[in-house]
Amino acid sequence: DVTAEYGADALRFALITQSSPGNDLRLDLQKVEDARNFANKLWNASRFALRPIAEAEIAMDAAGPVRPSGDLALADRWILSRLDAVTADVTRLIQSWQLGEAGRQLYEFLWNEYCDWYIEAAKVRLYDGTEAEAQATCQVLAYGLEQSLRLLQPYMPFVTETIWQNLPGLAQDGRALIISRWPSSRGLADASADDAFGRIQEVVRAIRTVRSEY
Repeated sequence: DVTAEYGADALRFALITQSSPGNDLRLDLQKVEDARNFANKLWNASRFALRPIAEAEIAMDAAGPVRPSGDLALADRWILSRLDAVTADVTRLIQSWQLGEAGRQLYEFLWNEYCDWYIEAAKVRLYDGTEAEAQATCQVLAYGLEQSLRLLQPYMPFVTETIWQNLPGLAQDGRALIISRWPSSRGLADASADDAFGRIQEVVRAIRTVRSEY
């Protein structure tokens, strides 16, 4: 009944992320609804990202979109640094059977950092930047989305597979996300980008707080 109302991915994600080792679990339908909203958020963000990605020349290798390098904007460097850190943390947590905490970290990264902060920042270079800036942003969008889908696949296998199959250059040869290689952290954290973008986030949050108060 819950699957029929909210979807299998939502139920699966809610059950895993509510759990902690050694404790009984009480099914909370509000958590299932939140997980469905998360799936919808990811779906809508992916629909936005796939439009410019489809029009760009995305550099690919045997695994998928190539990790961007070179002259990148601050937001690009920040999201790549955060993705690398999340990949390392989630892998470590899963290996130690802390599945709930790993899922919660993926939720925070995808909802707050990739879907909200990065996509909003990317719009500036996509719509108002040069052709080279838009191309670099598309490469980051594609790489970040593809790697994130690999990380989230064990938690939400259906929505991630559907989105992944629509990424250019991946499904044409019959491959599937479910049998793709697990991402590996490259140890390429960018402390300066983390600090600089974190300051921007603090300023934006402060402005939003003042605006809501007045």
